[in-house]
This record gives sequence, C-alpha cells and structure tokens, in this order.
Amino acid sequence: MRDFKKFEVWQLSHQLTLKMYTLTKNFPKEEIFGLTSQIRRSFASIGYNISEGSGRNSDKEFANFINIALGSSNEAENQLVLAKDLGYINENDYQSLLEELTILKKKLVTLWNKLKTN
Repeated sequence: MRDFKKFEVWQLSHQLTLKMYTLTKNFPKEEIFGLTSQIRRSFASIGYNISEGSGRNSDKEFANFINIALGSSNEAENQLVLAKDLGYINENDYQSLLEELTILKKKLVTLWNKLKTN
C-alpha cells in the first residue's frame, strides 16, 4: 500500500486546492453554488484521485486514477480561465496558479508514463 501523502503530485495538488479555497472566498456570493463550488471540487478532485489510486493493488489501476486526475486538472484549468475572464481572479493570481497547475500536470503525465511501463 502506498502513502499518497508522500507523492509530490499529491502535495502539489493539495497546496493548489488550499490556495483555491482561499482565493474563492472572495468570489461573488451568487457564485457559491456555481463557479465557486465547481472550481473547488475540480481542484480537490485531482488530489482525491491521486489518493484513491495510490490505494489500488496494481500500477495499472493507479495509472488509471492518475489519468483521471489529469482530466480533473484540465477541468480546473478551464474554470481558472473562466474565473479570470469574469474578473474574479486578477491577472497575477491567474498566472501564478496557471504556472503551478502546469507543473502539476507535467508531473502527473510523468508519473502516469512511469506507472504504465511497470
């Protein structure tokens, strides 16, 4: 059994999720059941899938969950763009978060490729 907290991809995703929770506190109240909820869930879903996959019995199963986490990271990026375009996130926060998310996505792909070859 793998400890998901030891994976750098989980640590990065967790930090990004915490940042999004903090940042979305400033979103308009009418978005609480819309974009605020959705963007929080998509960022959190990345870490959820990493942790769930790490508890699976094979690298193949783990790779599948890493692939799902990668899909969630693409969804999160789309919502990040939307939040910026709606003026809920300033350009500096957007660029910083996008950079971190891009690093995370690259690391997810690297881990996915490693797991697939085992």
